[in-house]
Amino acid sequence: MIEEIQRQSEALAPRFDGYRRRALVIGLIGIAATVFGYLTDHQQFFQSYLLAFIYWVCLPLGCLGILMIHHLAGGRWGFAIRRMLEAGASTMPVMFVLGLPIIAGMHELFAWTHTDVVAHDEVLTHKLPYLNSTFFIIRYVAYFVIWTIMGTLLTRWSVQQDQMTDTWPTRYMQRLSGPGLVLFAALGTFAGTDWMMSLEPHWFSTIFCAIYILGMGLMAWAFMVLVGVPLSKHEPLNVLLTNERLRDLGTMMMGFVMLWAYTSFSQLLIIWSGNLPEEITWYYTRLHGGWLYLGYALIGFHFAVPMLLLVSSRIKARLKVLVSVAVGLMFMRLVDLYWITAPAFRDHDGAMTQAVALAPHWLDLAAPIGVGGLWVFFFFGQLKKRPLVPSNDPRFDHDALAAEAQEHGHD
Repeated sequence: MIEEIQRQSEALAPRFDGYRRRALVIGLIGIAATVFGYLTDHQQFFQSYLLAFIYWVCLPLGCLGILMIHHLAGGRWGFAIRRMLEAGASTMPVMFVLGLPIIAGMHELFAWTHTDVVAHDEVLTHKLPYLNSTFFIIRYVAYFVIWTIMGTLLTRWSVQQDQMTDTWPTRYMQRLSGPGLVLFAALGTFAGTDWMMSLEPHWFSTIFCAIYILGMGLMAWAFMVLVGVPLSKHEPLNVLLTNERLRDLGTMMMGFVMLWAYTSFSQLLIIWSGNLPEEITWYYTRLHGGWLYLGYALIGFHFAVPMLLLVSSRIKARLKVLVSVAVGLMFMRLVDLYWITAPAFRDHDGAMTQAVALAPHWLDLAAPIGVGGLWVFFFFGQLKKRPLVPSNDPRFDHDALAAEAQEHGHD
């Protein structure tokens, strides 16, 4: 069985190589355009690159979080996408390197890196022990070291379980995933604070980073659909990724859409009802001018439309609709992060009091395309390294799944 899975997985290597070549070409074109943008407009380059980084880092982090949920909760859906989740989590070092321009551009992005601004701002002076350049860099390195260690251990133990009948690797994966999820949530909270909330250091929200973490999961589910649907037509995943299992992925997407909407509305409701100047100004900027219409677009296409399509099992069973929803959610996640970050970049005199108009720059698209192309290139490189179906896991019954696939069929 294991040898057959290995053979079938290797047969897909040319397809993965094709994906990698296309992703690399697209990525290099995007990076070349982004470098040109750096040469012509330093300030806009760093703003757009931050958007690209906080967007694409969501995928390896979302994969890591869902992988740990799978090891704790089990479920056949997890075995169907485990190798894809492991491949995504294994790209953490890639995102560490791709995030280094954010470190280089700290002074262009964050007001609290300006000593003259901090010296005349009581709030920033109070937050100086946390919001300072040295500690920011230390935290950045620490985040990726811990995330990389967790992803590496889970992937290594999963491969070791393929090679033996002893179940200690599975027990290790379960033992790590419990405290690992707690640590994952804590690090995600600090990272969201560092990379996004500190753009406007006078503002704060206890729900903000939870919204960002849920966005990571939503992006990961959508990406699993985009990768899983084509692979479901080929061995060995055609037995695992049945239509029923793909509908499960759609249900997971719907759940995270609901959670994102619930937490986002809760944040708005609490801040708006409190009506405190230091809190309400964040929404005041984003609910006026063109930003208001972008907010309406998020309500419609990040929540209402996906919810209506995914709530129906009949509609969700249509793979073209499922893929379209996943593509739409991936795009709307970028729109959401743009809506959050772009208004934070106002005048450059340090005071940051003059609101900006909605005026997307071409770099806001070029930078995500460049970073994303490189990430997808490395993702498929990781995916082709291991058999696509896990073996010898005591919770995984190959025979039962094969019988189920034969009974229900696979379109």
